Amino acid sequence: MEEYLSILILVSSFIVLMGIGVPVAWALGFSSFLTLTVTIATVPSATTIAQRMGVGLDSFALLAIPFFILAGEIMNKGGIANRLINLAKALTGRLPGGLLYVNVIAAMLFGAIAGSAAAAASAIGGILGPRMEKEGYPRELGAAVNITSSTTGLIIPPSNVLIVYSLASGGVSIAALFVAGYIPGLLVGLFLMITAAIFIKKHDLKGGEVTSLKELTRKFLAAFPSLMLLVVVIGGIVIGVFTATEASAIAVIYTLVLSFIYGEIRIRDLPGVLLKSSETTAIVMLLIATSMSMSWAMSSENIPQSISAALLTLSDNKFVILIMINLILLFVGTFMDMTPAVLIFTPIFLPAVVTMGIDPVHFGIMMVLNLCIGVCTPPVGSVLFIGVGVAKTSIAKVFLPLLPFFFAMILGLLVITLFPELSLWLPRLFGL
Repeated sequence: MEEYLSILILVSSFIVLMGIGVPVAWALGFSSFLTLTVTIATVPSATTIAQRMGVGLDSFALLAIPFFILAGEIMNKGGIANRLINLAKALTGRLPGGLLYVNVIAAMLFGAIAGSAAAAASAIGGILGPRMEKEGYPRELGAAVNITSSTTGLIIPPSNVLIVYSLASGGVSIAALFVAGYIPGLLVGLFLMITAAIFIKKHDLKGGEVTSLKELTRKFLAAFPSLMLLVVVIGGIVIGVFTATEASAIAVIYTLVLSFIYGEIRIRDLPGVLLKSSETTAIVMLLIATSMSMSWAMSSENIPQSISAALLTLSDNKFVILIMINLILLFVGTFMDMTPAVLIFTPIFLPAVVTMGIDPVHFGIMMVLNLCIGVCTPPVGSVLFIGVGVAKTSIAKVFLPLLPFFFAMILGLLVITLFPELSLWLPRLFGL
């Protein structure tokens, strides 16, 4: 009875705190504290929560997050996004409705370098939005494509969320997770482009000018140094030259030098860039700290073991279990940010799926892809709010155009769930 009381207090207190507007990080900490008071006195409970928050942040791997956030901010200010967009436009801009394809491709390229959906939605939407409107694209359609395509950067490495999953899972290889994200990320991008093609035909959108080979070569060479960051960062991790944390520091140096060479950033701009990245890092780290305290509180009360056992009694088919977990995470993702969701639900679901023979790398990619849908949905979808703000429209107006793209992402999720080799082929190829 006591274990059910712990679950009841944990869930109900978290829902109530979120319902009255308490920030997610504080709601996680307070609900964890209340859960521990079932079995521990008040003062030791508070001390334990504070201790677990400190221990949760005491990880060398977590150093990669502030560095990648800083690299993303430098990219956003340093003209790198603009060059990637120009390259994508040269490749697909001549097609009917080509700017929608440009948005998806640019988002994947930007995400593959910065690993931030928020940065991609802001940078790419800010540049392409006015161009689309000038050429007669429906504003809400452009916003819908920008919002959903920006999430591919959370799957295609480097990805801060995959680093968080590695921490929550107890040490799944970051290198394996990074390499595993490529095919699923590209697949989701492809599904989004196919969906965009349907809208292009419906709205009879025209294509741009044909790009000459000379112009294409020029734009490729302009973007080439930015694209080389992929080789340096991911290549270095895969062949073992440096760890993901060391790679994140190298990414900062590389993007900073490149931005100075491009002449898009000055010394006087650095305090603002550092302040913005520090604000984002502080939010993420507080979420990680309180999420880790909740994970520990749940483990202390044997909540993950109880839920895992209950899941395993429902079916002995691993794909049925994965579909059920996906449905739960789709619901959770609409109300909870990705970072706490990964930290809280990984310890709950991972033991059950591992027991059924599911690879933790495959499960991690599936989980992150699932929660990507949540950042595009109300009421707490961070990328949704950024995309709507950049497009100068409203959630009510953009919601209907978003629905087909949600279905495209869910279809991608279903394919990745049912075909594990899409996630595991590349890591096995590289021996990770």
